[in-house]
Amino acid sequence: MAAEGHAPTASEYIVHHLQHWQVDWSLKPVVQSAIVDFNVINLDSVLYALIIGALGCFVLWLAARKATPGVPGRFQAAVEILVEMVDNQAKANVHNAASRKFIAPLALTVFVWIFLLNAMDMLPVDLLPAIWTQVYSALGHDPHHAYMRAVPTADLSTTLGLSTSVLLLCLFYSVKVKGLGGWGHELITAPFGAHPLLWPVNLLMQVIEYLAKTVSHGMRLFGNMYAGELVFMLIALMGGAMAASFSGVMLPIGHIIAGTVWAIFHILVITLQAFIFMMLTLIYLGQAHEAH
Repeated sequence: MAAEGHAPTASEYIVHHLQHWQVDWSLKPVVQSAIVDFNVINLDSVLYALIIGALGCFVLWLAARKATPGVPGRFQAAVEILVEMVDNQAKANVHNAASRKFIAPLALTVFVWIFLLNAMDMLPVDLLPAIWTQVYSALGHDPHHAYMRAVPTADLSTTLGLSTSVLLLCLFYSVKVKGLGGWGHELITAPFGAHPLLWPVNLLMQVIEYLAKTVSHGMRLFGNMYAGELVFMLIALMGGAMAASFSGVMLPIGHIIAGTVWAIFHILVITLQAFIFMMLTLIYLGQAHEAH
């Protein structure tokens, strides 16, 4: 994290915590790479997303397995409220009953998965990186290159991957519902009309619309979670700065007060961002069923 023999500076601390554990496609470690490199995998984001996704499926499976027709327990009641909320939103946005059989469970999966991924931000900033540093060092590698980020949704590749998946589903349902010819006709005749001179303009506008929705869908989630991650890092640094200025007792006090306040507020952020991503998914899929 820092040069041998001295503690990291504030900038070194933050830069180190913002680095991903990266490998290339052959699973060889990557120490440094370009900001955008399609040969590189952010392995920490992939692993945490898979683990948390499996955990979310397990929790919902437990609820389904223990469901009873009588008075539900608190856990079953909470899951039933969640499922009913998502189902109502699906009915309000997707009016095709056959499509809802897939889209409603998809929306539920999206909400639970993204909420759990966002909730990784509630872990102490240094917990998983410190554990990984010890493991990395024990494996004989340089601990200064033991990078680890625990919040997959603070990784742009994760959020754009999710939004691109939504785009592909929108294209699938556009063709399935309207037919290839009907969708193609819509691409060149909306929004300005069917005159042949307007076909290129209409097509360009449709492409821009699809791209804008996809990019904004992913960027919104990434931006909020990235900002929240940075605030937690700054809070961790704030305690050290207060301790250096006043007294060592200010270190735990600063962490506890600022960290608690931001964590309580951040619970609303992680829930709201999961809900917004789910709602936009339903809205975009609903639009794919409708003619312009």
